Amino acid sequence: QVQVAESGGGLAQAGGSLTLSCAASAAPGGSLTINAMGWHRQIPGKQREMVARVFVGGTTVKTDYADFAKDRFTISSAENTVTLQMNSLKPDDTGVYYCAIDNQDYGPRYRNYPSKRYWGQGTQVTVSS
Repeated sequence: QVQVAESGGGLAQAGGSLTLSCAASAAPGGSLTINAMGWHRQIPGKQREMVARVFVGGTTVKTDYADFAKDRFTISSAENTVTLQMNSLKPDDTGVYYCAIDNQDYGPRYRNYPSKRYWGQGTQVTVSS
């Protein structure tokens, strides 16, 4: 079991910036073996989509961005936290942003097995024109 706590978001003007942060912690009786952390968003009327993610379970850290996020958003991680720096925001970026933590609940010995995804409750991002 993993608890996911998000912070950040809010209101920005077009062209402005916002920062989203997320921290993962183990619930009582649980453990953290994080394989990946990332941010997804849900735009009104659309399905939830991946924004950016960072893979931390291997020997090297790798990042992955949706096309709309490249050159504008930057994802970074440290320990059990993941941050999304969003620059050059557009009104189309308005939506609810969710943090996702892919954790191997059985511990590091099973890191190469499928992870379980834990979601944050979501944080609203509103970009005005």
